[in-house]
Amino acid sequence: MTRPHSPARLPVDPFILALLATVGLAALLPASGRAADVAGHASTAAIALLFFLYGARLSTREALDGLRHWRLHATVLACTFAVFPLLGLAAAKGLGPLLLTPQLAAGLLFLCLVPSTVQSSIAFTSIARGNVPAAICAGSFSSLAGIVLTPLLAALLLGGVAGGFSADSLLRIVAQLLAPFLAGQFARRWIAGFTGRHRKALSYVDRGSILLVVYTAFSEGMVHGVWQRITPARLAALLGVEAVLLALMLALTWYGAARLGFGREDRIAIQFAGSKKSLAAGLPMASVLFGAQASLAVLPLMLFHQMQLMVCAVIARRRARDPRPAAPRERPAGVA
Repeated sequence: MTRPHSPARLPVDPFILALLATVGLAALLPASGRAADVAGHASTAAIALLFFLYGARLSTREALDGLRHWRLHATVLACTFAVFPLLGLAAAKGLGPLLLTPQLAAGLLFLCLVPSTVQSSIAFTSIARGNVPAAICAGSFSSLAGIVLTPLLAALLLGGVAGGFSADSLLRIVAQLLAPFLAGQFARRWIAGFTGRHRKALSYVDRGSILLVVYTAFSEGMVHGVWQRITPARLAALLGVEAVLLALMLALTWYGAARLGFGREDRIAIQFAGSKKSLAAGLPMASVLFGAQASLAVLPLMLFHQMQLMVCAVIARRRARDPRPAAPRERPAGVA
């Protein structure tokens, strides 16, 4: 019996196609000059809008529920700011001198220091029928912790490569990420109904903001001649190292969470929140920490971001087809 090769068996995520199209647009028509300034300001505003919406969506009850689930969040934070940096340090120091340039090795280590994503972690956890409230809180906690931990880890592990770290750098990062989030939390009492009613429309705003950030970053890289400074062999080596890194983190978060006693829904949230890195948070941090070297230093993060979206989209769709677990036979009354 022959197997049908129906397109329905090979679903393609439209957002992934949009990401690839955005990268192609940046390669063919990169923003430069005044257009680059406009795109940069628009990207900054888009990032602020993203974090404002994150704050507006995170209810106080969800935050409290998340705090009660401290083991899950401690696991995600450990994966993001301990396991990831250790693997990145081993790769940068062990394989970097052999396969990569010093700038690419520094960028590879930097991507391991940035916080987890929020929006895509939520989206993939929802698709896979995981613990969405936990993913919301885990991603938000990771982003907030990253505002302080990422620059400190960069100053500790990258040394002089990152151009140093100052209080002014922290203030600029806080202003772009933390302040909009807190503003969203404050405004939630007035706009929670609006965001709830227009959740689908706002998801397009989120995705459009991410596409704008990707276009701006790749445009800057093209204008500064990033691709001219990287040979195909170096690029292939970087992609190979990142593929191994992503595979290790996906396996560690999934099977490690099982060994720690987490259920299926929590394991899904841990895997998607603990294995990914935020381009939206990493780009502004890199521009502050690396200065003129940022366009090359963020290349590993940009490539890893595209890779994680594609791989996690496939995993989320496969998890969604898993048989639904049977309802627990015994559950205390009043427990959500």
